[in-house]
Amino acid sequence: MLFAEVQKLDTPNVEFSAVLPVLLLIGGAVLLLVIGSLLPRRSNAPWHATFAIVVAGAAIVSSIVLWFRVRDDGPIRALGDTVRIDTLTVFFAIVIALGVVLTALLADGYLRREHLEGPEAYVLLLLSASGGVIMASANDLVVLFLGLEILSIAVYVLAGIHIRRARSGEAAMKYFVLGAFSSAFLLYGIALVYGATGSTNIGVIQSFLARNILTNDLGLLAGFAMLLVGLGFKVAAVPFHSWAPDVYDGSPSPIVAFMASAVKAAGFAGLIRVFVHGFGTFQADWRPIVAVLAVLTLVVGSVLAVSQTNVKRMLAYSSISHAGFILLGIDAATDKGVAATLFYLATYTFTVAGSFGVATVIGRAGDNAHSLGDYRGLAKRSPFLAFTFLVFLLAQAGVPLTSGFVAKFGVLGAAIDVGRWWLALIGMLASVISAYVYLRIVLAMYGEDAEEGAPKRYDVPMGARLAIGSAAVVTLALGFYPSPVLDASRTAADLDAPPVAVVDAAP
Repeated sequence: MLFAEVQKLDTPNVEFSAVLPVLLLIGGAVLLLVIGSLLPRRSNAPWHATFAIVVAGAAIVSSIVLWFRVRDDGPIRALGDTVRIDTLTVFFAIVIALGVVLTALLADGYLRREHLEGPEAYVLLLLSASGGVIMASANDLVVLFLGLEILSIAVYVLAGIHIRRARSGEAAMKYFVLGAFSSAFLLYGIALVYGATGSTNIGVIQSFLARNILTNDLGLLAGFAMLLVGLGFKVAAVPFHSWAPDVYDGSPSPIVAFMASAVKAAGFAGLIRVFVHGFGTFQADWRPIVAVLAVLTLVVGSVLAVSQTNVKRMLAYSSISHAGFILLGIDAATDKGVAATLFYLATYTFTVAGSFGVATVIGRAGDNAHSLGDYRGLAKRSPFLAFTFLVFLLAQAGVPLTSGFVAKFGVLGAAIDVGRWWLALIGMLASVISAYVYLRIVLAMYGEDAEEGAPKRYDVPMGARLAIGSAAVVTLALGFYPSPVLDASRTAADLDAPPVAVVDAAP
């Protein structure tokens, strides 16, 4: 009998404890799908939402455990150095999981109201969140692309999950077509970067660019541009924003809360990983482009919001403007700039989720009552919704004693520290313009009478009440006492330790 020689395989290092948040989200989604297929779709108990919240909560707990581990012992590399688990990864994992919790709370009452009960929305929500965490942990451009696709495909379906609403299907189709187009740009950008550096590993790329002077960097610069297009689409940066107003308006309101919070956070996680970390030595080449994107995003988002009469479209353009503020932190490309970006994303998750939570309730059956007139006299008809929405609007305007003020102050200060005072000035002007938009809504709620035929009161589901109320409390609490999140942001933004690389240089 002949025995074949057994050789030891060189398999990549897999440390499952390091990627536990992703495994929990994916495993929870699969388990929910299996259980949901065996049980009746309609149930008096909101177990679908509860299951998704428990899974997201478990991901948060595992992320907190990882936080202390990587903070004290340093980053963990896993899966053949394609994944890097550090404080930045864990910070984004917690933010994205919080977005899942808030969205699941809002979605339960909405799906029951629209007779769309079932596990599908929550399964897709968990899968999309897992893609976002993969993006945040990517130490390889190919892994980043895979995470982006997992994130995006699930959200495309979520945008059109209201099958009886034509605008929902239209929003999903528009999001899918433009999203696929942007993904192609991202993929071409990865190919060009690989051609210029010989690797897709972010650590290897950083090391190669730090040790070598390229005689012809046109291919690399073209790769930068295409990567910016692909990631700029996800964060709705101008001129890659055209999908946002229509998709936000047509998609189910709780899903929009997830898009504007967790999906946007994942997009900025990719920008930090790729540009601030991977292409840090080429800041002189990509920072001017990011600065232009920031200016366009700030101006277009704030100015076009003024002419809107639909509150969801107002919030959509407002979200675009906020992306411009966050880009100021990316443009700074310093520890302070990244820390300000992280704090902004963490606080904005609660602010925007709460805002679209209010829109979810006001929209009523059919999710169509989103004109400014539907908010007139809201203070008399529902003091809870009016007050919480007031808190969210003041935070988005950057009023002191709200988290929005601290967030905007941080990114503007980071821009000034690196000599971008003109960017900070444009940001302040855009904030003034946006304040007018928010004041229009506030005046409608508190200074005008309700339109004829408007509901005398609103029945706020328990899940929505919990999500909106907790978001308002966090928004105010971080305005008075932002230190815990600021300290965590500074820890996560430590750029002194470079991305882990197995190979020191590329050919």
